[in-house]
Amino acid sequence: MVLEWTSQSPGLNPMENLWRDARKIKDNAADWHNLMLKWDKLNNDGFQCATNIADVNVAISLTCDARSNTGLSLKGFSFVQVVIVAKMEHLMSVQRGIQDLEEFQFGPEGRTLPLCHSWKTQEFEESSRVLLAAFSQELKLKQVILQELAHTAVADLHMVYLSCWLHQPFIPAQTRLALEALLLETGHRSL
Repeated sequence: MVLEWTSQSPGLNPMENLWRDARKIKDNAADWHNLMLKWDKLNNDGFQCATNIADVNVAISLTCDARSNTGLSLKGFSFVQVVIVAKMEHLMSVQRGIQDLEEFQFGPEGRTLPLCHSWKTQEFEESSRVLLAAFSQELKLKQVILQELAHTAVADLHMVYLSCWLHQPFIPAQTRLALEALLLETGHRSL
């Protein structure tokens, strides 16, 4: 008895596989959006904490204990941002898994029908890659700022660190546009 190998799950028709992949991609897009909102809130809260550290360093009358307590709370913001980037890496690995599964099932050219409105799976993966790269770089910058801010006594340097924290130079406008395109494509945003 010879068994034939099929690339589909037993008992599922191709439309059910299509629905599951599309649902997973839509869920990933929603997760990207939620993680970005959490990141923005943490960025604003972390900026307030970083401002307090800079104020403590400038004010001679405050004690060293206040400086170290504020530094610990800023490390908490940084730790949560590390967790957010780890979740983003997980979303990227899920997206790669969907892409690999599609290549296995349909070959290197992928599906003939798009999963959502018009994008192929490769375009979802590319958007995820752009988002992950931007937030990973920004996290590295925030970790450097965290290390340097508490040990700097120069007010001008404090201002540079604070402006870098607030304006997030590694998350350009294109990153936000990539997320919006992802949300539009998956139907989470309407035109």
